[in-house]
Amino acid sequence: MYRNRGSLGGNYIETMSCRWGTELWDQFDNLEKHTHWGIEFVERYTKFVKERSEIEISYAKQIRNLSKKYQLKKNSREEDEYKYTSCRAFLMTLNELNDYAGQHEVIAENLTTHIICELTRYIQDLKAERKSHFHDGRRAQQHIENSWKQLESSKRRFERDCKEADRAQQYFDKIDADINVTKADVEKARQQAQMKHQVAEDSKNEYISYLQKFNKEQNEHYYTLIPHIFQKIQEMEEKRIERVGESMKTYAEVDRKVLPIVGKCLDGMTNAAASIQPKMDTKQVVESYKSGFEPPGDVEFEDYSMSMRRTVSESSYLNSRGEGKPSRSNSRGKLWPFIKRNKPPPPPPTSPSPGAVSNGPQSPQQPKEPLSHRLNEFMTSKHKMHCLRSLKRGGSGPEDCSHLPPEQRRKKLHAKIIDINKEIQKEIDQRDALTKMREVYIKNPHMGDPNSLDPRLEEINQNIDKLQLDARKHEAWLLEVETSIHVLGLLILVSPDGSYTEDHSTEHHLKSRSTEFDDDFDDDDPLPTIGTCKSLYPFEGQNEGTISMAEGELLYVIEEDKGDGWTRVRRNQDEEGYVPTSYIKVFFDTNAKGAMTYI
Repeated sequence: MYRNRGSLGGNYIETMSCRWGTELWDQFDNLEKHTHWGIEFVERYTKFVKERSEIEISYAKQIRNLSKKYQLKKNSREEDEYKYTSCRAFLMTLNELNDYAGQHEVIAENLTTHIICELTRYIQDLKAERKSHFHDGRRAQQHIENSWKQLESSKRRFERDCKEADRAQQYFDKIDADINVTKADVEKARQQAQMKHQVAEDSKNEYISYLQKFNKEQNEHYYTLIPHIFQKIQEMEEKRIERVGESMKTYAEVDRKVLPIVGKCLDGMTNAAASIQPKMDTKQVVESYKSGFEPPGDVEFEDYSMSMRRTVSESSYLNSRGEGKPSRSNSRGKLWPFIKRNKPPPPPPTSPSPGAVSNGPQSPQQPKEPLSHRLNEFMTSKHKMHCLRSLKRGGSGPEDCSHLPPEQRRKKLHAKIIDINKEIQKEIDQRDALTKMREVYIKNPHMGDPNSLDPRLEEINQNIDKLQLDARKHEAWLLEVETSIHVLGLLILVSPDGSYTEDHSTEHHLKSRSTEFDDDFDDDDPLPTIGTCKSLYPFEGQNEGTISMAEGELLYVIEEDKGDGWTRVRRNQDEEGYVPTSYIKVFFDTNAKGAMTYI
């Protein structure tokens, strides 16, 4: 086993130590073809990497376009969908997919930089080096071929001269043996033979010289020049193969380097999927589409057979007990869901707060009427049906969002107020920036004319005023809808048996309405709103006829200050009273003509 390993090792060393100059001394043409194929192979591999890079770029572009196609568009109807966790998770997935596409762009860029560009430059250098080596080889080959031709020429000349010398010697011998030939002819033939012999001798010496020269050059050619040139070609070929191997390794490493980031992108997609909360999404559906209305109550049974079954004795009995009058619970006026209050008289001007006066004797408490009466009446009101019709039409609706149900209207107005405040802040920031720039221009006139900024500042101030007016208008609408929701909430407080609760906050309300709803409710409408106001300071209305308010609270103005320092305001249908005029900032509605009443 040991000897076998040694034998294999020796063969491996012998194989690795082979030299083209000695092993392939006569394969110049084949080596030229092989090295040309080697360059073509590098070019083919470079083309392969280039096409892979183009595929990565195209793939990344398609992935980016796909992510962009499904991204959230600004000011689109799809924007509301992303309040759901599943939609937000999808948006996170799209963002991670966009980053994932970026990694493929990185792969394409690294392939181009580290392989394609490098191999392109290397191929040019490789072609130049190969051309130089084979030029030297062809020159050495041409030199040895020329030396061989000279040797062959001298050899043929020596052969020819020897033959001529031999013929001249034979002619001399023939003339010298002939007795009839003169002595002068014999001497001439002898001199001619001697000359030919001398020419043959010179050709011989020349042939010997060329032969020695050729042998020396041939030995140098095959044992020095060609091995040296072929060795350089072999080293060039080994570097080429090594360079291709390094490029293939780089090809793999380019992918390997982006794998951690690709893994993070995939982890981000997994985390996005894990962030989906079905219960939160279903709860969001309630928040999005909750109208604020309550479902209608049971329809009351109307018994038309009472008059048929009632006997004379029963009628006499009922009349004797005083119960023959129709019940007030059937009164149309009592089905109106909102409550009227007697208007308190204005306070005396000199008093620090409005004087307390009695609202009149209270009527006896009436029997509690079913909640369904009030809710049925409210559900059939014009405002409710208008809301439902608007929702079915799907139109954008008026500016005050009155086409929406109360809860949706409140959310919509609140969102609009936030957007308007953002616009106001943006305009204020621009105004501050222009003001600072104007101050700089004033201090450094060479930088600019400060008066050139005045038109823009005036325009911004007008925009701010307009936005502030718009904000106050939406705040008034928001106050209106919040008040209506609050009043509706008071009306639907029910006990487990379906009747009104005995809550103390509504006990007085139920008592005070007992006699008022006997009359037509259109005869005594509440005072119309003539504007809105915002409290500048908190006020505790401890005296009767006043109303407390918190700082910054929005209220309706129903009666302006008559010179006594008090303004009559309303929070909702149940809460109205007087507040100090100096404690509020009033915004009168110039278009109000008594048509705007509290809903």
